Amino acid sequence: MIIGLVFFLFTEYVSAGETVRDANGFKIGEVDSNGTMRDNNGFKTGEIESNGTVRDANGFKTGEIENNGTVRDANGFKTGEIESNGTVRDANGFKIGEIESNGTVRDANGFKIGEIDGNNPQAGYLFFFK
Repeated sequence: MIIGLVFFLFTEYVSAGETVRDANGFKIGEVDSNGTMRDNNGFKTGEIESNGTVRDANGFKTGEIENNGTVRDANGFKTGEIESNGTVRDANGFKIGEIESNGTVRDANGFKIGEIDGNNPQAGYLFFFK
């Protein structure tokens, strides 16, 4: 399911005010410099800790993103992978989308599903895994 906010490549940390937009260009959220994820109304929806742990708004662990791009759920099961070239794969290795170098987020069929201002690929995790 595609519910957008944070796509996280653990190669660098989120920069301040990374805005995430839907396919029509409307703001759907942002990630601040501390990894806090907020919806378009400014309400905290979760956070990504510096060690890759993903937590919901209540602080409960919902997943993890490893340094190599592997995405795991709260129980440690692999749910997908984010490749260094922007390709996003599910747990079975099938391509489910990609983040282009200009920040455009596309689904497996090449349709634009969103965009990330600032060309920071770390702001799309929830497009594919939340």
